[in-house]
Amino acid sequence: MWKIGLYSKAHSRVPALNNRLSAFAASRFRRGYHEDVVYGYRVPKKFEYPDYSPGQLKNRQRQAALVCLVEAFRSTGHRATDLDPLKLQKTPTIPELDPARYGLTSSDEQFNLDGILAVGPNQESKTATMAQIHQMLVDTYCGHVAFEFEHIPDTAEKRWFADYVELTSKDNGLDTNKQRRALELLARSETFDNFMQKKFGQVKRYGLEGAESAIVALDELFSLCSQSGITEAVLGMPHRGRLNILIDLLKYPPRALFHKLQGNAEFPETLPASGDVISHISSSPKLNYGGKDDLNVTMLHNPSHLEAVNPVVSGYGRAKQMYLYDKNTDPSCALGDRLIGIQIHGDAAFTGQGVIMETLGLSNLPHFSLGGTVHIIINNQIGYTTPATNARSTLYTSDVGKLVNAPIIHVNGDYPEEVARAMRIAFGYRKLFRKDVIIDLITFRRWGHNELDEPSFTQPQMYNIIRGRKSVPHKYEQKLEDGVITQADAEQTRASFAKYLEAELAASKDYTPQADHLKGKWSGLVMSTQAVSQLDTGVAKQVLREVGEKSVLVDQAFKVHPRLAKHHIQPRLKHLAEGTSIDWATAESLAFGSLLKEGYNIRLCGQDVGRGTFSQRHAMFVCQETEKVYVPLNNIGAKQGKLEVANSNLSELAVLGFEYGVSIQSPNILPIWEAQFGDFNNTAQVIIDTYVSSGEAKWLRQSGLVMLLPHGYDGAGPEHSSSRIERFLQLCNIPMDMSDASVVQNPNMHVAIPTTPAQIFHLLRRQMKRNYRKPLVVAGPKTLLRLAAAKSTLDDMVPGTSFKPVIPDTLSKACDKVERIIFVAGKHYYDLAAAYGQQAAEVRDRIAIVRIEEICPFPRKEIQDELARFPNAQEYVWCQEETMNAGVISFVQPRLESIIPTNSRLRYIGRPPLAAPVTGISKVFKAEHAEILSKAFLF
Repeated sequence: MWKIGLYSKAHSRVPALNNRLSAFAASRFRRGYHEDVVYGYRVPKKFEYPDYSPGQLKNRQRQAALVCLVEAFRSTGHRATDLDPLKLQKTPTIPELDPARYGLTSSDEQFNLDGILAVGPNQESKTATMAQIHQMLVDTYCGHVAFEFEHIPDTAEKRWFADYVELTSKDNGLDTNKQRRALELLARSETFDNFMQKKFGQVKRYGLEGAESAIVALDELFSLCSQSGITEAVLGMPHRGRLNILIDLLKYPPRALFHKLQGNAEFPETLPASGDVISHISSSPKLNYGGKDDLNVTMLHNPSHLEAVNPVVSGYGRAKQMYLYDKNTDPSCALGDRLIGIQIHGDAAFTGQGVIMETLGLSNLPHFSLGGTVHIIINNQIGYTTPATNARSTLYTSDVGKLVNAPIIHVNGDYPEEVARAMRIAFGYRKLFRKDVIIDLITFRRWGHNELDEPSFTQPQMYNIIRGRKSVPHKYEQKLEDGVITQADAEQTRASFAKYLEAELAASKDYTPQADHLKGKWSGLVMSTQAVSQLDTGVAKQVLREVGEKSVLVDQAFKVHPRLAKHHIQPRLKHLAEGTSIDWATAESLAFGSLLKEGYNIRLCGQDVGRGTFSQRHAMFVCQETEKVYVPLNNIGAKQGKLEVANSNLSELAVLGFEYGVSIQSPNILPIWEAQFGDFNNTAQVIIDTYVSSGEAKWLRQSGLVMLLPHGYDGAGPEHSSSRIERFLQLCNIPMDMSDASVVQNPNMHVAIPTTPAQIFHLLRRQMKRNYRKPLVVAGPKTLLRLAAAKSTLDDMVPGTSFKPVIPDTLSKACDKVERIIFVAGKHYYDLAAAYGQQAAEVRDRIAIVRIEEICPFPRKEIQDELARFPNAQEYVWCQEETMNAGVISFVQPRLESIIPTNSRLRYIGRPPLAAPVTGISKVFKAEHAEILSKAFLF
């Protein structure tokens, strides 16, 4: 008898699968040079599934017509299934499923199934009549569950999937206890929605009514995880059904929810948090499903931008996996063994939101993979008011998943036991192949987009059907009343839960929220109450030289490109020995290496970050003979931290979301996302707005994420010149009036425009050396990377040194003669300094140039100190290369004007307002630049 499970006894006796051709087909366009010796390069373990035996191949050849029929059901049977709970979708006739199409016209003809179908009519027989075979195929592929897996390029995966589906086609899988459990979950969910409608009828709760089977799916998944040794599950989902899942499965106290619904905060009132709406709250319980260990489920907060949470889930889960992997001494621990990602989606969002495609695109990449995420689409068959015909160009909303060859399981949400079976199949696939799998849970939405909406304005027929049918819990209750439960049992379940909710509502009046932040790995940190911009982040000179030398040290057998040896390695070693002319890439390596030596981990992510967009970094070397990769900074010494160089795909939205997820998982890793050019952050604006800039204020979740955004007007044209720094500053929360010295600045994020390598060294180290975490946005260098004037010394980085929010004027000789103070940020300083040197002595004596290196928090004291140096100054100028509607002028003007002498105004010198960041006409660009410099020194 064949064993129903992940393996079959019959198949285990077949010789191992020779998969060369399918492996070639799957990998021929994925050539890469990374090796698994590179830290963070993790790929799933390979599962071998046996190929057909010689006898099975001969049987398939003899019965080619039957093979064609079976393959037709496997590939197109999903189109003939009963998937719509509302029966609005008419099941078409699929000609490919007719045996006569293949000449199979005799219903009594006997066939040998060996190598064609995984199971016979009674699981022991390997022969069956055509009538029996056809019925088996219809039952397996055209019921309430449907499958799409023939698009998978790997032969072994397809064979396993077909075999497993066919072997388990008659498997109900829910014993009496599990049936009662399923009904209890369904009934409680419905009772909760009814209770909410009665008590809080004017609240948009986005209930689960019509899709309650999603709770059964999650419950089954949690149980399977627990029994399989998975101890961590990271869950992301939008608003639909979120409260039901929180209350029904994730142990969120109803009294806490009711307390929030009565207008109160979800945090202690003493905490400086703005909070969020109820559809964004989260919970992180320990669940006991009978496994060896509890299952820790972390539901992440989400914004109202649908699906933006998905890459955050992936990043958070990846960071957690790396933490578990690094501390686990078991060498057999494989990707996905201990942690699983779970993403719940809406149907319209899954096909419409680009972040879905971008996140899926990360799923099989070695520095991003979780070893398989389970996706559940709660398919209401409608968007806000938009029907499927206007919402997608594909047959199914789940078709987007074919981007990564994910198998797709469609299931009718009216049948909770079939939903549980679909989850068992999905989990079985993920357990073996460690790839994403999708469940398309086809349901309906009892109300409109929210409970206050009237859906029949736009979908009258759909809602006539919905209002005339029984609920999913009541339909399942009727089924179980035939021998499993009594009606009284069901009524008691509902009454008991309603009574519990009433008691929780009463208790909510005296409920005091508890803080849920700064626990676990975060327990050593504090909430910041005032910005710390200057902190001794210097490092002993001998340590700097040690890590600097090791940042370019490779074995003699490793063949470095000769140009790198001449222009990168040798100059670095020379300048380190001399302690002078330290460039940006070296300073960055010194920051990285010193932090690694202190035990911190660093994740450097973005497009081409290993080499660097401008071929400046070279954090990794590629052997010119073998293409093996070597990361020198991972070989500093024992007990050091690790640098993960994660060259990403060409994505910004998902990759930045991923890195944000990494950043909120642990304070002991420095996560850096570098844009190829600064304006590439444009396509990640949702993550910046809803997570990076506001995550701590809304949810008390600190993030030490660093965004490196190359910025500078160098004649490259409208794109790739500006990092749109003004947008970040608009999101900052510090006061405009800086006249009151007692006003405390506690910004939501730091924004800096450093002009020397030592400054970036201190900024990066400061991120990890403070006792709190804040995002850091750096408008970084392009031309300054190799500018001779923009160099530092090792003395700028030794103990006693720190980041300088303001770099004082160093050009003026006589401070009492200065009449004009020019404030500037970024590389434009070097243009001004060069022009300054060309002016007559009497002009130079009248001008001071002050660099503001950190824009937020605003360096009030440091600027005031500079103002005091020039007692006779009468004119104050902000000079920038950006246009007037860009750059930092809008941010600094009101703040500078509040601290310069009374009745003084800040004069602007820069480009006029422009719709584009800058002109693309080189003559105009040069003329504008010359005019700016001329005005700066004109009296």
